[in-house]
Amino acid sequence: MALRVVVWSTGTIGKLSIAGVLARPELELVGVWVSNPDKVGKDVGELAGLGRELGLKASGSKEELLALRPDCIVHGAMTDDRIMEAIEDLISFLEAGVNVVASGPVALVYPDGVFPDELNERIRSAARAGNASLHVNGIDPGFANDVLPLAMTSLSKRIDELRVAEIADYSTYYQPMTMTELFGFGKPMETESMLWMPGVLSLAWGPVVRQLAAGLDLTLDEPLVEKIDRRPAEEDYDIASCHIAKGTMAAVRFEVIGTVNGTPRIVLEHVTRTKADAQPEWPIPSHGDGCYRIEITGDPVMTVDFVHHGENGDHNDSGMLVTAMRLVNAVQAVVEAQPGLLTVLDLPQITGRGLVTKD
Repeated sequence: MALRVVVWSTGTIGKLSIAGVLARPELELVGVWVSNPDKVGKDVGELAGLGRELGLKASGSKEELLALRPDCIVHGAMTDDRIMEAIEDLISFLEAGVNVVASGPVALVYPDGVFPDELNERIRSAARAGNASLHVNGIDPGFANDVLPLAMTSLSKRIDELRVAEIADYSTYYQPMTMTELFGFGKPMETESMLWMPGVLSLAWGPVVRQLAAGLDLTLDEPLVEKIDRRPAEEDYDIASCHIAKGTMAAVRFEVIGTVNGTPRIVLEHVTRTKADAQPEWPIPSHGDGCYRIEITGDPVMTVDFVHHGENGDHNDSGMLVTAMRLVNAVQAVVEAQPGLLTVLDLPQITGRGLVTKD
């Protein structure tokens, strides 16, 4: 019998998740939630841009969708600007006995040491009460800096440092709120954007460092170390999300570092440009406009560059797709897992089983 799935939102991740659920033979799409009242009652196929109707109407009612008794909710709604409200939603799903795979809040990728113990226990208590599980993942934070690097460490004899990096041109990335309000791109250099406030990087990407440490049985110094290098634009130009004026913020390189006795052992790095040829002295992708790079210093020394792009050639489009599909493809494993707040350390290998083209 197919697992009954509700997709939460019809934004970019939500639309891709709808198509992903329809592609998996063991999943049945039974409901879709929308926040915009104008979308309520519209056919999901239309909202997802599928070019066909599905005979399934979108709903704005949490109660109506929970009454469908789905096995799992694929939650792809934006959470960066409403973290606590999103967590309350996730807790209510668990209490109702519904499993959840979600793209955020990203701190829940590995919340121990990030969120207060009382909050983490609230989520775990809700999972036990509802006999359900919650798993938050994606591509970054997610597969590119948890599953992939941990798999590589299985080849090591000795590990001196594990570095996981995203190196990307964000000029075609369309998320205005994220780009302007969180990163501060296109704003004066003195603007105190959220991500650059002390401790915020450790909240957003610290879970990556902590999960890698847990996977390697490593106890880190506290607190994690943050390093930030922001650069201004040398000319005026436009990107998908906003206008970048000369002198405003246009690029950033940051690190979240886990040390042991003061020595860096696990490093999360981001090199984010809004113009491909800017800051040539910073790390550059091995191919195209972006890559995820895993570097293991030790014995042996290993480097892997993970490159992806959509059918149209754009890596930002495929970044959204791989995030959505990481969630959708994890549904069955999460439904079958023991109740709890699950990390990748708790789940079996997740594959694209059933997705190979047969025609």
